[in-house]
Amino acid sequence: MAGRENRERRSEARGGEEAAWARELLDHLRPAERDVRRVVAWLADAVQGAASLQDGSGALLAGTRVAVDENLVADLVTGRIASVSWEGQRHHLRLVRVERPQPGAAAVLAVSRPAPFDRRASEVVLRTAQVLELLLRARETTAAGHRLRRAASDLRLAILQLLMVEDTVSARRVAAGLWPGLLDTDTACVYVLEGDAAARDRLAEACLDATEGQALVVRCPAVDEHVIVVTPGESAAEALRSLIDRYPGTFLGGSVRQSLARTATAYGQAVSALAVAHFRPEKTAVYAERTHPERLMDPAVLRAWTALLLRPLDTLAHHTRAELLATTRLGLEFTAVSAAKILGVSRNTVRARMERVEGLLCTDFAHLPVRAVAHLALNTQIGLSEAPAEGSGPAPASARLIDLLAGTAVRAWACDLLGRLDTDARDLRRTLRGWIAAGGNAERAAHALGMHAQTVRDHVRSAEPVLERRLLAAGSDLYEVVLAHLAVGDLEPPVLDRTKPGYPDSPVHG
Repeated sequence: MAGRENRERRSEARGGEEAAWARELLDHLRPAERDVRRVVAWLADAVQGAASLQDGSGALLAGTRVAVDENLVADLVTGRIASVSWEGQRHHLRLVRVERPQPGAAAVLAVSRPAPFDRRASEVVLRTAQVLELLLRARETTAAGHRLRRAASDLRLAILQLLMVEDTVSARRVAAGLWPGLLDTDTACVYVLEGDAAARDRLAEACLDATEGQALVVRCPAVDEHVIVVTPGESAAEALRSLIDRYPGTFLGGSVRQSLARTATAYGQAVSALAVAHFRPEKTAVYAERTHPERLMDPAVLRAWTALLLRPLDTLAHHTRAELLATTRLGLEFTAVSAAKILGVSRNTVRARMERVEGLLCTDFAHLPVRAVAHLALNTQIGLSEAPAEGSGPAPASARLIDLLAGTAVRAWACDLLGRLDTDARDLRRTLRGWIAAGGNAERAAHALGMHAQTVRDHVRSAEPVLERRLLAAGSDLYEVVLAHLAVGDLEPPVLDRTKPGYPDSPVHG
């Protein structure tokens, strides 16, 4: 009786010991504990030896390298044998094949210990190999999921970049294969969400879920905190607003509805609205459809003037012309660096394209009035295909910038806009005029005005809420204010017919 009780107690102790190591091994399958290297390290400790995991080429995947015969490794990797044991006087080795997700890419688990492999040690090695197979399969599945999501994200960015350069045909073609019907529309709105850069991936996924795949969701390539959403439907706007409460510190700016070809314009509107959202308790804003100067100009004169101004570009191949126009439009709306990130090209490429346009137009974008006038022409150019038949307006040769700015409606708008600054005793209007004349450079403006550069910046910043426009950042808001100064005669009209002999495309080159 005593002998049987002793055997039972030994059996219970052994069973408890086995249960303990099994529980420890299974703990490595928990989501927070899944690490192949930790499992191999645990195995070495459990068998009181050394353990390694290597691939067929001998590359160490985890653990401490164990010397093994290359022929045995080859037999295990190819599947000719599943496991092998070798015993010496002071060295006992166990090799086990470990399946991996990729065909023909099996690994080998090698375990060495000074003592022979007893039943417990052999069982631990076998079960560890099975756990490693599960972890490797899970890791590959996770990696494949990451690759798939990354590829989808890259495609969405590519579609946005095509829309930004007005290539709606190619954008629809790319989208149709993966997201049928997404761009089966002539118009869309653009929204920009701003949040914590570290949590942007979660915010982007939330946007995808909220819009149910009916919107183009892109992680902004230029601003780490931004997620861009292009949505054809109306329901997405409310869905995006619902994210503001769920993600504290998130803001939303939206554009008005624009044609797909004007996605870049809509994006600029959304960014402008985002700046307003920061000052609203609801943390959201939609671009205000205020009166823009081009809407007060004679449409026929505006179209004729635009065609005349951009005529030097008509000698280029169609795709080259479209590329230059789209890049310059973005470069004027944002910075060259941001435009490069949005388009997926280098900043030098953006600058080179803009310099080529400068050469063709015989002008210099370093001057704010020139940038404002070029911006007006480039945005008008988008709608030239919708221009009425010949004869409805003046001939192109008679269209001049002075004609556009001399209209009664334009001058009244400009006087009203700039007149808002007259009530400030600091003479913000004088400072703003000098700052624009200095190309938006506070130091040069301060020297010309006889004040400190920081005072100039403070005055310009103070003018922003009065005019309800962003001035310290390049873009439509600033250019409208520049046009207002031109319309009332506070600034000299820009010269757009200077020769730039250094540019091969210049009409007077050579």
